[in-house]
Amino acid sequence: MDFQNRLPVALLMQIRCAVLCAATVLAGCSGSGAAEPSANLPVAAGCFVTGSSTVNISLELAQAPQERRKGLMGRESLAANSGMLFQYQEQQGPDHGFWMYQTLIPLDIAYLDENGVIGNIRHMEPCDSSNGARCPSYPAEVEFVSAVEMNIGFFEANGIGTGDRLKLGKQNCKTR
Repeated sequence: MDFQNRLPVALLMQIRCAVLCAATVLAGCSGSGAAEPSANLPVAAGCFVTGSSTVNISLELAQAPQERRKGLMGRESLAANSGMLFQYQEQQGPDHGFWMYQTLIPLDIAYLDENGVIGNIRHMEPCDSSNGARCPSYPAEVEFVSAVEMNIGFFEANGIGTGDRLKLGKQNCKTR
């Protein structure tokens, strides 16, 4: 049956638009490459320094607002000792936080001051809601200028806590 000649042009255009929009959304949600680093984000070597050890890590740098908004959304895994560093130009208040909308893996987040010192660490669980407004927020509860997301349990497993420090650059991460 030839529906194209029987449907009003406006309705036909709406149907075409709906099909194209659905195809675009589905393509954006495909799982291919979800475990890969975000496109074009720089990666930096770094380490967390505690009173008794140095833990080497690799961090993707999310510096621009759109990079910070996307974060680790859609990832199905995160390599051990790898994470994402969210960097801000200005200090963020204690009420500023992160959410887990469209984030598939549980994460720990450490909120850092201007010297890289950890002020607070939070555990964040994935939010399976299709409505971002239904996802909880994880406020810093301290002022911060950067934050590091790692696999859940990373900080505890490595003896890293508040007062410990992030250093960037291999040259700053000599093993003790």
